[in-house]
Amino acid sequence: MRIAIVKLSAMGDIVHAMIVLQYIKKFNPKISIDWVVDENFKELLKFHPQINRVHAVSLRNANMKKSIFSFLKELKKIQNLDSYDLVIDLQGLLKSAVISRFIPSKATLGFDKLSAREKIASFFYTKTFKIGYEENVIKRNFELIKFALELPYNFQDIQSKLPYMFSSQRYENIGLSSSKKNVVIVPGASHSTKLYPVNKIARLTKLLDAKIIIIWGSQSERLLAEEIKTLNPTVVITDQLSIDQLISLVGQVDLVVGSDTGPTHLAWASNIPSITLFGSTPGYRNALSSEKNKIIESKSNVNPLKIDKKDYSIQEIKVEEVFKAANSLLIEEIN
Repeated sequence: MRIAIVKLSAMGDIVHAMIVLQYIKKFNPKISIDWVVDENFKELLKFHPQINRVHAVSLRNANMKKSIFSFLKELKKIQNLDSYDLVIDLQGLLKSAVISRFIPSKATLGFDKLSAREKIASFFYTKTFKIGYEENVIKRNFELIKFALELPYNFQDIQSKLPYMFSSQRYENIGLSSSKKNVVIVPGASHSTKLYPVNKIARLTKLLDAKIIIIWGSQSERLLAEEIKTLNPTVVITDQLSIDQLISLVGQVDLVVGSDTGPTHLAWASNIPSITLFGSTPGYRNALSSEKNKIIESKSNVNPLKIDKKDYSIQEIKVEEVFKAANSLLIEEIN
């Protein structure tokens, strides 16, 4: 059986979707799985041993150029793929649904109109699945795949998942300590309402008895990192890492602390201890807690359908609460 999974973006969403791979292969190792993803995120999947082929499309670039020609060119590329037994759209957007339908296949499956992010997407599938949009995103992915392939597993089985992020090599030149615990701090995020205040991050880094490594992915995030270093010169700022290097780094450290953003979610996927801070986005929906992966939410009432651009409640989370959770996780790692 040949299947294609469509999950185009963004980093955290793709990471959360990739959990399904190990359960598909556990059910039937002979199922061949291809994945369609935006060009910018192909490194997340490129070295995964359970993926047969990664098909990268440049939709993000086409959208930035507002080019119909570029979009049609990408669709043509997809249309020329070999036929699949089943195409599964885990994104639920119009663009992902159109791509899914253009892929040659016997059947196309996705969320129904009450479950998809964009209702119109459901009209492009030959079969649909219903699950509340407000449900946990990892559960939504899992339940859709379970329905599609009739998997004999339950969502609770994810608590005993295997780590599933793979890089091309183990990067050694990233300044890890051999005498102290290594903690990665992720100061950046896709939206300003997700940012934890720089002064509070700096206080946290001073409280932790660990090697603190600050990562960044854009110039604005680099500035945040430099502000933290100004307040605490002992922290180390990495160079700009590729996705491949980021996966390797996260897999080697003892703790990752950040907001609701892709690099923080990588820790959960890698079975690395983490603390994810939530303010304007719902923690109950956008992450899964476990003994080693903690969620700290502000007290605001969050709408899972839309980010409130005026909700900066993440700033109200106390440093002491984050430190207590971090210290507890680091002590557990020692034991």
